[in-house]
This record gives sequence, C-alpha cells and structure tokens, in this order.
Amino acid sequence: MQKLGVKIAIVGVSSVLALLGCASSQESPETPTNPEPAANAEAASPEASPAEQQPPAGTSAAAKTVDVSFQAKSGSKLTGSATLAETPEGVKVALAVDNVAPGDHGAHVHEKGDCSSPDGESAGGHFNPSAQPHALPDQSPRHLGDLGNITVGSDGKGTLEIVAADANLKDGDPSSFLGRAIIIHEKKDDGGQPSGNAGGRIGCAEIK
Repeated sequence: MQKLGVKIAIVGVSSVLALLGCASSQESPETPTNPEPAANAEAASPEASPAEQQPPAGTSAAAKTVDVSFQAKSGSKLTGSATLAETPEGVKVALAVDNVAPGDHGAHVHEKGDCSSPDGESAGGHFNPSAQPHALPDQSPRHLGDLGNITVGSDGKGTLEIVAADANLKDGDPSSFLGRAIIIHEKKDDGGQPSGNAGGRIGCAEIK
C-alpha cells in the first residue's frame, strides 16, 4: 500500500509540472516597440514665410493709370474721355471725343490742372518743363505736352493714341502729367510757333 501511495504522489507531481509547462508556453509574446519613422518619409511642408510670398526680384508693380473726362469749353458740345497710363517709354495717352466738327484738332497737355474758366484759358499754356520749342510729335525737340492732332470723322467722333516720351504720372515729379490738363483745340495744330496756331479751346480735362 505504501508503494502505491508513493506512485500516486509521483504521478500527481508530474501532472502539476506538465500543466505549468503548458501555461508557460501559452503566454503572449512580448509586444514589439513602435517602429521608427521611415528614413525617407517627407516632412510636413511649413507655410511660406513672408519673404517667400513676395513677387520675384525685378517684378514691377502694376503700371499707374488715370482716367479723365472732358468738359465742353468755348460754347462747344464736345464730350469725351482720356486714359493715361505709365509705360517704360513714357505716358501712353488715349483720347476719344464726340460732338466735334470733322477735321484735325490740336491736342496738348497744358501746365495747370484747372478747367474752371468757360474758355479753358485757366489751364495755362502748353506743359513744357524743359523749355523746348513747340513741334509736332514726329519732330524733336518739342514741348513735353505736345500730342499733335486728333482726327474727327464725319460722325463727329475722333480718337488719338500716342506715347509722350519722358513723361510720367508720379506725384511731384517735374515731368509728371498729374496736376495738368488736356486741351482739345478748335483747329489743327500746324506745328508753328509758339503753340501750333490751333485756335480756341473747345475741351478741357483735368488730370488728377
């Protein structure tokens, strides 16, 4: 009987050891650590700095443009407008008039931006900061304000587009058209001295 008890005890111990071994083998594996980011992963792009948002060096700001309207003078019925725009060559002047007698009419930039008088004389003489003689646009030297003639058709309408070389639209500059006036004359500018023999002033536009 004692031998039988010893055998049962041995078997019991073996069973316990076997159970412990199984339990140990079923434990979950160690949780792996987080993998490091891939070496070639792209970093988040930062917002562009103020310097990077500026236009490229050498890029100029938009050219300055001024729109003006004509007032009828000396009893005329003239209507119209003009657009002046800065360009690398000077100021581009685009004129358009209506209700004007057919033919050529002198057009000039005058020294004062004042169209208050009924005859337009308040605008003063031709704008001539460098004291040159009067001349037509294809001649040199000439007044900076000499724009030549605007040709009006039988329908009473006329247009002129010309670049006044060396002029600008800068505040306070001696060659600026700002603060001046555009005058349309009743007759053709024939290029004669001192101001082209173009007669009275039938239209005036202040350049502001």
